Amino acid sequence: MPIGRPRLIDSPEQMLEMGNAYFDECKANEQPILVTGLVLALGLSSRESLIEYGKRTEYSDAVKALKTVCENFAETRLYGNNPTGAIFALKNYGWSDKQEHELSGPNGGAIPVSLEIDL
Repeated sequence: MPIGRPRLIDSPEQMLEMGNAYFDECKANEQPILVTGLVLALGLSSRESLIEYGKRTEYSDAVKALKTVCENFAETRLYGNNPTGAIFALKNYGWSDKQEHELSGPNGGAIPVSLEIDL
């Protein structure tokens, strides 16, 4: 007997159909394509629920494809007059506008320092 709540979305194909219907509606109404809008269109309660579906092997590609459409919408907004919202959204997708540098010594350890004092 299966444990847990039954899935709201029966198959990856159903998920793609529901997601594409949401995208079509956004385009028809000239509304932005958002991950949270996608989540609501799929009948889910949170972004985390979508992430959980993506962890299931059979749904992984469908979730990636749908999220890529949302990411593409945000990315294309970078070329508009006010890209602030798109930049914020892309940061949530893991993009970064900064560089991080980390220094370490041999084998990832501390950096050896020697101090010489001339008297």
